[in-house]
Amino acid sequence: MDHSPAQDPLTDVEEHWEVESSDYLHRDAWVVSLRADHVRAPGDGGEAFRRLVLEHPGAVVVLAVDDDDRVCCLRQYRHPAGRRFVELPAGLLDQEGEEPEEVARRELREEVALEARSWTHLTTAWSSPGISEERMHFFLARGLGAVDRGGFELRHEEADMTVEWVAFADLHAAVLDGRLQDAPVVLAVLLAAARGLVGTGAADGSAGE
Repeated sequence: MDHSPAQDPLTDVEEHWEVESSDYLHRDAWVVSLRADHVRAPGDGGEAFRRLVLEHPGAVVVLAVDDDDRVCCLRQYRHPAGRRFVELPAGLLDQEGEEPEEVARRELREEVALEARSWTHLTTAWSSPGISEERMHFFLARGLGAVDRGGFELRHEEADMTVEWVAFADLHAAVLDGRLQDAPVVLAVLLAAARGLVGTGAADGSAGE
């Protein structure tokens, strides 16, 4: 049965199917929970089907670029993947009432002790809508300056991460050839390049042909 909305097919639209019942499979003091919903399709007289939902408050990702088109990058261990990734400053929307840009500013300060004068919203994207409620808000930060962490203490994986500055052109090349596979890095870099917000020339900052 066709449930396509009568509007531009290239626009994602909000839609809610009937949930017959829900059960929590995991829920604790942290912000992420796993829920099982029994869902019924519109006009379907059959049995409801089970879908798992990872409840997630959302996250921010910051592409912080200095005046020489170098990007502030992290190298951080991620246990589920069993891999140390090249990443960007990022974090959860885990404080009630904070807007995504406020969280992005806080995470940039807490993780890498930086602030920025200019903020550009690149996009908002669902990380894995087949199972997760998480939406990632991507920002480009410019006009960077050093700042203290405001008393924030790095713990666990964050205490082990390293910070380095990488030429945007090198980061872009590593994304295109598959050396970097962290999805937020891939999305942020490709978006910034496609919109012409950061140069993609040689590592010394010269324009590419």
